[in-house]
Amino acid sequence: MTTTDITDITAVTVELPEAFDPRWSRLPGIQVDGRRITIAPAEYFFRFESNTWLVADWELVKVQLLHVDETTESAVEQLALDFIKQHGESTSDAARVLATAYEVYAHLFRDEHLTGLGLPQITAEHLRMLREAATLMALNKVEPDGHISNVGPCWFFPAATSVVFDLDDETGGMLDEVYHGGWFNEHRRIESIKAHAALGGRLVHGCQSVPDQSGGVVAPYGASMANFRNDLAAFKAGWIEQVHAHRVPPAA
Repeated sequence: MTTTDITDITAVTVELPEAFDPRWSRLPGIQVDGRRITIAPAEYFFRFESNTWLVADWELVKVQLLHVDETTESAVEQLALDFIKQHGESTSDAARVLATAYEVYAHLFRDEHLTGLGLPQITAEHLRMLREAATLMALNKVEPDGHISNVGPCWFFPAATSVVFDLDDETGGMLDEVYHGGWFNEHRRIESIKAHAALGGRLVHGCQSVPDQSGGVVAPYGASMANFRNDLAAFKAGWIEQVHAHRVPPAA
């Protein structure tokens, strides 16, 4: 891994298909103007050591992976790993990462799920929140040795959403469970594994449940989860506190 001087990284600007909530600008280093998002890495990230990410073309994922079924010889994780090995590309274009992530999460958190997955408390507005937060989380990064190289405020999903969307702890925790729980069924887990191949890995979490709030990241297959867990434990409390500091007090 090549260490990056965060002060040398220019601002990242991307225009996405969906307008993001302007309240994302409550967090340091991010400005939202409709569909245009600008991130200043030196202000936005708590830790930014690497400016490269592994991605694959989303259209290729849709055509060659999403509809492929696992077999007794090739589990879905192996299908995703083989696809990444064949089609994954290293990029230093953070805008490309965000654009790819948006497509991934527009697919995973699409409105058609609302009627068939047994979670009546989840609304279309909640899915929009999930799409936005998960898109920004794609800039976080874990190295193959398990070291966490990039950490932004969206690592801590309930904390960030409480700032941006004024969610109470219960609602933020509910969304966090939907985000990392894959709707709590095997069909959704398989869909998530395939879709995340576009971001070069699989979605992993440092938490057991909502109260722990240890966040998640798309990590490369084979990354050391023991090192990941230890690195996360060393920094999470202080950075969660910093995110919470940007909460807007409720109106009297």
